[in-house]
Amino acid sequence: MILKKLFGKIKKEKEVIEGKATKDKTYSSENEFSTEEEAAREFKRSIEKLFHVNNWSTIHGITSAFTLYKADGSEKEAYKPAIRDYIKIDLPGPTPDNWVVVTDIRENDEIAEFTVSPSIDPTKKGEGNKKIEHFFIDETTSTFRVQRKGKLIYAYEIGKNEGINNEGEDAGKRKLINTIIAEGGWAGLQKFQWNKLTDYLVHKTESKPI
Repeated sequence: MILKKLFGKIKKEKEVIEGKATKDKTYSSENEFSTEEEAAREFKRSIEKLFHVNNWSTIHGITSAFTLYKADGSEKEAYKPAIRDYIKIDLPGPTPDNWVVVTDIRENDEIAEFTVSPSIDPTKKGEGNKKIEHFFIDETTSTFRVQRKGKLIYAYEIGKNEGINNEGEDAGKRKLINTIIAEGGWAGLQKFQWNKLTDYLVHKTESKPI
């Protein structure tokens, strides 16, 4: 039974590397406060942190840079993203930029979240902006969520359909580097980075002074 499971995992990983399968990943943090009133106050701060994407780059331990862009490809200084806004993600090291587009936003008294998918580079015009500029395929989604339940605040990064963008025209000349980045991320960088973010969103860590 153990060997069967092991061979199954190896087969699945091989299919993922070949761009024939996807993965789902969830990272989360939680923090409990003394009273519900305190948690409600701190939840408002969690929402501000969630939507202030440009500040994510200042979180202790985060090695990537996040920059919010408007739908027309110009940088956006406003604190809150809107649907069809873009986020540029600069990974550490000599890697190409990675872009996502905001596809959904939700906010109420107990939950706030937004969802993104890999996208084109909105700053490129003409033929240059037709390829997905991300190491994941465009069917991938990432949802960034904060949620309050009583005295507890939770934060999540929920990745769905994470498949490597290394097949077909969308991958362009990035097939090899996309595979390396995606596999490297699944090996540990992704977990480390998103857990830093979720800790920040529930106030277990703060950002560096700007």
